[in-house]
Amino acid sequence: MPSIFNPSDNKELIERINQLTPITLSQWGKMTVSQMLLHCQQPIKVAHGTLELKPNKLLVFFFGKSAKKKLLQPQPFGKGMPTAKEFKVSHEPDFETTKNELVELVEVFAKDGHKCIKNLKHPFFGTMNIEEWDALQYKHLDHHLKQFGS
Repeated sequence: MPSIFNPSDNKELIERINQLTPITLSQWGKMTVSQMLLHCQQPIKVAHGTLELKPNKLLVFFFGKSAKKKLLQPQPFGKGMPTAKEFKVSHEPDFETTKNELVELVEVFAKDGHKCIKNLKHPFFGTMNIEEWDALQYKHLDHHLKQFGS
């Protein structure tokens, strides 16, 4: 599996982000390309410890570990999966600003390596090791880049 920490895999993700334009259309879902770019920043900010989520404790208790196990399987994420309300984007962000911010956040993984993960306890999935954070971050970005044909 590719790794967001691996410099060549990281560069490939950034190249895919940079292929997007303000008029790139999604192949599924409701987000615009600018909304997707902002949406993709949120899980990275959780990993970096700069965004704190308030999880629903009942959902975490009953579904957190099983959802993590399912998402960590090798197959790509499915279309139409639920997302945290804090990750939903209802306004139309500035494309260039949002794209540049996402690129900067992705670059941190290759530049700082494992030490960029400041939050080893995911608010929904529970305790996560570096390999699990790596897989989820890469798969999430890959999923949304494919959503926009990149």
